[in-house]
Amino acid sequence: MDLVVDALAQHELRLLARAKFSRAMHMFFTRPGLEQASSELTARYRSARYAGAGLVADLCCGIGGDLVALAGGREVLAVDAQPLHLAMARANAAVYGVAAGVTTAAADVRDVALDGADGLFIDPARRRHGRRLRAGDSDPPLEWCLSLAGQAGPGRRVGIKAAPGLPHDIVPPGWEVEFIALGRDLKEAVLWSPALATAATRATILPGGHSLTPGPGGPAPVRAPGKYLLDPNPAVTRAGVVADLARLVDAWQIDEKIAFLATDAAVHTPFARTLRVIDSAPWDQRRLPARLRALGVGSVDIRRRGLAGDVGALHKQLKLSGQVRATLVMTRVQDRPWGLVCVDV
Repeated sequence: MDLVVDALAQHELRLLARAKFSRAMHMFFTRPGLEQASSELTARYRSARYAGAGLVADLCCGIGGDLVALAGGREVLAVDAQPLHLAMARANAAVYGVAAGVTTAAADVRDVALDGADGLFIDPARRRHGRRLRAGDSDPPLEWCLSLAGQAGPGRRVGIKAAPGLPHDIVPPGWEVEFIALGRDLKEAVLWSPALATAATRATILPGGHSLTPGPGGPAPVRAPGKYLLDPNPAVTRAGVVADLARLVDAWQIDEKIAFLATDAAVHTPFARTLRVIDSAPWDQRRLPARLRALGVGSVDIRRRGLAGDVGALHKQLKLSGQVRATLVMTRVQDRPWGLVCVDV
């Protein structure tokens, strides 16, 4: 009976894992291992940083989400403290046909000799007893992970996976912090050691692999809303490259403290969602239902940024019945409460 229960649980995990892995139905998972595992798409994108590396150590490898990408065409030492996860990692590498170059070690990563590895990738645990740790906290601690770059010489290539809420001020000088989004879903941050860093920060949007880094130039100009509103990808916002996006698409901010951008021409960019503004006015919640009905709006997606309000209560108050689906943006324009009604381009 226990075998049947285990088989059913494994089948359920495989069904869930299809969102991350193309060969999920042949792989092995635990629920915590699947939750922390990098997706196949993200892992393959990241593994390109180790091009030319001989031996790469995959530390805290879990069920092998990164291992299956790192082991393509190179030798990898996979280390994890949990023997079950390590066995799954090796089995999953075999599913992808890359197990031949994989060596495993069941140990605490802090106790393993890494002298022979010229590349390291570590995905430290960010949960303890089922609870998510604060951004920046992990096991092993981030401080220990960062110290890996100074071991065996200053040129060691190190990548550290972190939560996307990682505070910028804990990133050492010379390191790059990359924020990776899959579509508009911000998935993770990655810290790259000076040997791998090419910018101070980076916003990357998958599946296209589009990246935006800081360039020369000051803050974006601030002006009234235009005909179109750009809602930057969360990776762009976290990487602090909103002004760089504004220069790239010839846009401006509608408030110096808020990340919305505006243009007078339709813009198609992987770094932001573009909306056409059909109404723009100071925020007046009492007149809002009539304002939306006059525009023929029957349903709204409410985006709130920089303006307090109960989105759930507002949805109940509106009672709309039109044909148009719109986005209601609650925000500030040059520090004034403002509302914009937008539709998709």
